[in-house]
Amino acid sequence: MNHPTDHLSHTEDLPGGPASGRRDFLKTAGTHAAALGVWSAATSAAFAADAQAGDLVPADAENFYRSDRVFVQKVGFKNQYRMEIAGNLFLPRGLHRGQKAAAIIVGHPMGAVKEQSANLYATRMAEQGFIALSLDLSFWGGSAGQPRNAVSPDIYAEDFSAAVDFLGTQPGVDRHRIGAIGICGSGSFVISAAKIDPRMKAIATVSMYDMGAVNRNGLRKAQTLDQRKATIAEAAEQRDAEFTGGETRYTGGTVLALTPNSTAIEREFYAFYRTPRGEYTPPGQSPARTTKPTLTSNVKFMNFYPFADIEAISPRPLLFITGDHAHSREFSEDAYQRAAEPKTLHIVPGAGHVDLYDRVNLIPWDTLNTFFRTHLQPSAVGPA
Repeated sequence: MNHPTDHLSHTEDLPGGPASGRRDFLKTAGTHAAALGVWSAATSAAFAADAQAGDLVPADAENFYRSDRVFVQKVGFKNQYRMEIAGNLFLPRGLHRGQKAAAIIVGHPMGAVKEQSANLYATRMAEQGFIALSLDLSFWGGSAGQPRNAVSPDIYAEDFSAAVDFLGTQPGVDRHRIGAIGICGSGSFVISAAKIDPRMKAIATVSMYDMGAVNRNGLRKAQTLDQRKATIAEAAEQRDAEFTGGETRYTGGTVLALTPNSTAIEREFYAFYRTPRGEYTPPGQSPARTTKPTLTSNVKFMNFYPFADIEAISPRPLLFITGDHAHSREFSEDAYQRAAEPKTLHIVPGAGHVDLYDRVNLIPWDTLNTFFRTHLQPSAVGPA
């Protein structure tokens, strides 16, 4: 692992700041291959994206929120596989030298990067006095890993534990008071990590996707076993093609344009990832490939069962946040039913899945703040 002070030398110019505006146009999204299917460019004529953007962006959406009460540092650290993980460290400006604070790791939606939703949550938690760390999962954004956009649930979970390693070396962090927030797919990754890493003292998920279940079964178990087997066979055939020099294929992700036949879920993700509301293309990435995992690696989710043994996390507390009409609500409810106490299921009235990525008037900040302030206070936790 690199020495922690090697990475704290400058402030990152985050998207949405004075120097960056709202960036280019087409950006990153959460991966929902089983739920959405593969988008085909041969479908009906596309709508003009920029003409619709104003209708798709809610007034309270603040994905690129910045705060003058928070100091941001670009950081990097190694995971256990010696892969470099890119992150942003958010420090409350009122934190005094020598003072130890609780810290919170924030993971981005599947297929997204830290600039999408994770930075917002980290900023708002830092405003409440927590040190917060947003990170890019391996193979995505600024983190290492080849091929780009690869799926590896085990390594994703490891990245959260590596973030705990890193935070534990920071002079302002009380290493016995570290929690985590997983948004969308990262909710399932942080659950997977917490099951074998007791250093995470309190875990919250927001709009969680069980990336294993949704790839095996689809939403509301709409995918048949034969359809699953067809996907696996297609990926296996593609492995042969790529091993002999064929081009990498990508799957799922957010559509690049809307059509008259676009589903409600496609429109929901498009409104975030393909408009200035949340669009972000990492350096070196193609806008057409953001949010899309590689076809051959995406089947690894079929073997991912994050909620198995979730009860073993107890007595560490779990908070599951979902919208009352979120298409992903089933996953938070499933996890809550399986988990042992202490556990809380918080359902947000009037909220869909993507609403909780960035709609600051819907996100239950007080619930998150109370949860972590209660369970990460010095009297609530002990040494790992």
